[in-house]
Amino acid sequence: MPEQQFPLSVEHLRTSVDSGDIDTVIVAFTDMQGRLQGKRIHAQFFVDTVLDHGTEGCNYLLAVDVDMNTVSGYEISSWNTGYGDMEFELDLSTLRLTPWLPGTAMVQCDLAWLDEDHSPVVQSPRSILKAQTDHAAERGLTAYAGTELEFNIYDNTYEEAWDRHYRGLTPGNQYNVDYSLLGTSRVEPLLRDIRNQMYAAGFTVESAKGECNLGQHEIAFKYEDVMRTADQHSVYKNAAKEIASLHGKAITFMAKYDEREGNSCHVHMSLRGQDGRMVFDTGDGPTTLFEQFVAGVQATMYDFTLLYAPNINSYKRFAEGSFAPTAIAWGRDNRTCSLRVVGHGAGLRVENRLPGGDMNPYLGLAGMLAGGLHGIDNELELEPPMEGNAYESDKRHVPHTLQEARDAFAASDVARSAFGDPVVDHYLNAADVELTAFNAAVTDWERFRGFERM
Repeated sequence: MPEQQFPLSVEHLRTSVDSGDIDTVIVAFTDMQGRLQGKRIHAQFFVDTVLDHGTEGCNYLLAVDVDMNTVSGYEISSWNTGYGDMEFELDLSTLRLTPWLPGTAMVQCDLAWLDEDHSPVVQSPRSILKAQTDHAAERGLTAYAGTELEFNIYDNTYEEAWDRHYRGLTPGNQYNVDYSLLGTSRVEPLLRDIRNQMYAAGFTVESAKGECNLGQHEIAFKYEDVMRTADQHSVYKNAAKEIASLHGKAITFMAKYDEREGNSCHVHMSLRGQDGRMVFDTGDGPTTLFEQFVAGVQATMYDFTLLYAPNINSYKRFAEGSFAPTAIAWGRDNRTCSLRVVGHGAGLRVENRLPGGDMNPYLGLAGMLAGGLHGIDNELELEPPMEGNAYESDKRHVPHTLQEARDAFAASDVARSAFGDPVVDHYLNAADVELTAFNAAVTDWERFRGFERM
């Protein structure tokens, strides 16, 4: 098993560069679509120059669609403003080895403008989450979270999948392998490699298990401070694809690849005092603060769905009896609800079951934290828990489409209060770009439906 060294110290980095063990440093940030973007920098130049003086990149990276097309409607970046640069501010607490990539280390970044104050790019996902952690700190609170990210494995390379138009792929398992040890053994070489490489990169790896869809699996990591959880989520998602490619396979985190079960990203969250004290359960059961937090997440769930489910495809998950929620309800250990309360004592937490595998971790965690703080600030009262099957309840349905979620986010006073107009308007434009692109597309479904028979 590779040795764990995290965070990697600057001194260790310099020594490894001098010895030739590290020759490349990746400078990375997470974009609007939740993807790692950045540069590969020669390691000697990194330690000689970038460590002290930083590096820059084009601000269009926060104003493109998934195909990297420049699109209109963004205030911070356009042809009219000249598509200037922004600063990549190194967060050396994230410096890590990436052992699946030979001779390589990685550092994650915040984004700042090239002005005298180096003011943050407030629309960047990491800045959005950082703003919410600051709001929590003002109340003497620290947020912790874990993200449970599911994916599908295919015995095809990414290049072959592209050439096949992502149809007719061979799943890593031919039947439901939920908790199956035999089924997971079939793909254990890949899963084992991902687990061990993530451990060597500084993650605390918990477990891997099979899921319901064909070739569907999940690898879980330790509950951490929300920012570290979001950082690790981004690295892991990128790394898992890279490692799969090295095995001649492809994996997808898309929310709904086919008509079977979709890929979820259940988010567990709790709060503590900044001194580490328990605030959700102080020994006598759930506190009022806990109930207000859950009430706030529930009250904002409809308005904030755009942050949990950012794509057209995201909404295909929300089907009855699919273990993806349709009702905005909470329950105690009830997987039919959007919010599932689990644990006790120090482990008491709320699980948000709405997000899919395509969630941007910074945005999803920021939304959940902002919703909980809204409940605390306004002393919202938690309604009684849902008993029984929430799919059959009369609770409000989660948004059915990206358009519905976009309109809810646009009309939300809570969203504008929590995130600010520049952030809200930026991500509304991102939704509009996706909606326009999809509405202009002609799908296979339409051709099969109408080519001959209509």
